[in-house]
Amino acid sequence: MEFTDVVANRRSTRAFETQPVAAEIIERVFSLGLKAPSNCNTQPWYVHIASGAKIELLRSMLPEKFMAGQLHLDYPYDGVYEGEFKVRQYAAAQALYDSLNIAREDKVKRHEAFMRNFTFFDAPHVAFFYLPAEFGLREACDLGMFAQTVMLGLVNEGLGSCPQTALGFHAGTIKETLGIPDDRKLMFGLSFGYPKQEEPVNQCVTDRALFSDLVTLHDR
Repeated sequence: MEFTDVVANRRSTRAFETQPVAAEIIERVFSLGLKAPSNCNTQPWYVHIASGAKIELLRSMLPEKFMAGQLHLDYPYDGVYEGEFKVRQYAAAQALYDSLNIAREDKVKRHEAFMRNFTFFDAPHVAFFYLPAEFGLREACDLGMFAQTVMLGLVNEGLGSCPQTALGFHAGTIKETLGIPDDRKLMFGLSFGYPKQEEPVNQCVTDRALFSDLVTLHDR
């Protein structure tokens, strides 16, 4: 695909086909992602991908654990959005609910939509992105660049993905289930696979701010 098309077609997919992605495609995409930049080329990231029986086990466990309050985060989930950031958050949520035909005041259906995070929107694969435990904000930026490169690579293969910070609520369960070393800390998960193109939720496109709103040129 043309690069501009790849970028324009990257969006959060929330309905997937059950068809698995071939192992060689997964390896190709994530190998390409490894070319992302990082401070001093440290490449401070690890990825653990759950498929098959492992993703089904997680799919069966996480909703129940969330409802029971059995949560463990490696990183705090304490961001508070105000001003223009709150406006964008609200608009994005409204666009999502509209695509699902859920009224803003319908708390039951909104909760059901949120809980689909923990069944990975039926995706056949989920990747968990980790930092070494001793690293912090600078390396988190590196991890973000790596993850974005992976997401664009998935689009180039005709695949979709959904980055999910909500999966960070289950860092302990995921680590135990997949046998992940204690010296790795979960930043977020990424469900991926073939999108269900006909699903209205996959037609949801959120607005972006204008160039002039966020980019300042200093040339005089």
